[in-house]
Amino acid sequence: MTDKHIIIIAEAGVNHNGDIDMARRMVAEARKAGADYVKFQTAVPELVISTFAPKAEYQKATTGEAESQLEMCKAIHLPLSDYAELKALCDEAGIGFMSTPFDLVSVDCLVPLAMDYWKIPSGEITNLPYLLKIGRLGGRVIMSTGMATLDEVEAAVRVLESAGTPRGNIWLLHCTTQYPAPLQSVNLRAMDALASLGCAGVGYSDHTEGIEVALAAAARGAVIIEKHFTLSRSLPGPDHKASLEPDELARLVASVRKVEAALGGGVKDVADAERPNIEVARKSIVAARAIAEGELFSEDNITVKRPGNGISPMRWFDVLGSRAPRSFEADELISL
Repeated sequence: MTDKHIIIIAEAGVNHNGDIDMARRMVAEARKAGADYVKFQTAVPELVISTFAPKAEYQKATTGEAESQLEMCKAIHLPLSDYAELKALCDEAGIGFMSTPFDLVSVDCLVPLAMDYWKIPSGEITNLPYLLKIGRLGGRVIMSTGMATLDEVEAAVRVLESAGTPRGNIWLLHCTTQYPAPLQSVNLRAMDALASLGCAGVGYSDHTEGIEVALAAAARGAVIIEKHFTLSRSLPGPDHKASLEPDELARLVASVRKVEAALGGGVKDVADAERPNIEVARKSIVAARAIAEGELFSEDNITVKRPGNGISPMRWFDVLGSRAPRSFEADELISL
């Protein structure tokens, strides 16, 4: 990761609905949209969810209440054996592969795939055995921080550090864990609080509708943008309705690249693009009326007008009281 390139993660998640063909199509669409990575979610549902775990309200709204959370997740997760194929497909397509493990067995499944980053989801930020296992791998880690206080984030970072992953290898994603997330709950300024922890960088995992908030996060300095996408919001499943469709994902990528180009290096100086306009837009000291040779320059006979290729008005008091070295016509640039 470079300081100037914003990493864009197209979060496929479980929006393939457990269908490997749909997952393959999502890889192609993420690549077509220009994302840097396409990310899935790897889990053995029985190791993640107890039979007593309720659905979230948004899951009830999108998938009903007849089935349990465990039953829902069993229906939409791919078998562990599919992820090696998806990694190979990403390599062939020229897009980075990532997948978030939700249990320790899934971590072991993903180790041989040599991902560039390990992604820790918001729900695992207080899972000590999980954090220790990821931390011991010593790789680069991206951790979402939804539902967490700053103290909880700091505690998770310390666990990763103690296990062998230095703080300089950890990126923190600000996140609001609701689908979709209300604008009033986004609190993008919390990115500044995360930055105070001294990790490698801060990004944003976006669950709001549309792309505007993600662009605002990029403008605020996010070095990673993650966004759910789907082949169609009309598909059944818990996350589709809060996801972008492929054309919207492409628009997000293009828009982030524009924001990225506009951010610049932060030094206030004359831009090359505006340099030719200095002469046109700035002003110089000119004769307010005809001035005879030897006449004293005064506030009655000089003024300030465009163009800006003469004596700068910042030298006004250097000119006042001097004698005209020659005669000047009205509006002529004054010279000393």
